[in-house]
Amino acid sequence: MKIAIINGPNLNLLGKREPGIYGSTSFEEFLAALKKKYATIDITYFQSNVEGELVNELQRVGFDYDGIVLNAGAYTHTSIAIGDAVAAIKTPVIEVHISNVHAREDFRKFSYLSAKVVGSIVGLGLKGYELAIDWLASR
Repeated sequence: MKIAIINGPNLNLLGKREPGIYGSTSFEEFLAALKKKYATIDITYFQSNVEGELVNELQRVGFDYDGIVLNAGAYTHTSIAIGDAVAAIKTPVIEVHISNVHAREDFRKFSYLSAKVVGSIVGLGLKGYELAIDWLASR
């Protein structure tokens, strides 16, 4: 089984960026623990601050992988292109947000992704990635 984790802008700063919202663990540390926990699953990771690179990665893995865990960061609320890329691929996508976007600024309450993904997990911290992998692995 192959699952891709794709993270958008500023998620490369996890562990440093607003730890009260996003925690103090870097994604690299978390990813190492995920790969150990899910040793039988081939987990790949891609992060970019560039919208088009996220679209390219979705298209690259979107026909061959068994699942995608996508945290598009702020592009969730602005990118029609990423939403269209999710709709265009065959691989099931789960949208994940570390913080509860519905309890934050009004602009974060809308997602160009939610109607095109199989499910969304918000506000459960990094645990949301694990829950997404669990669901994809159980399919």
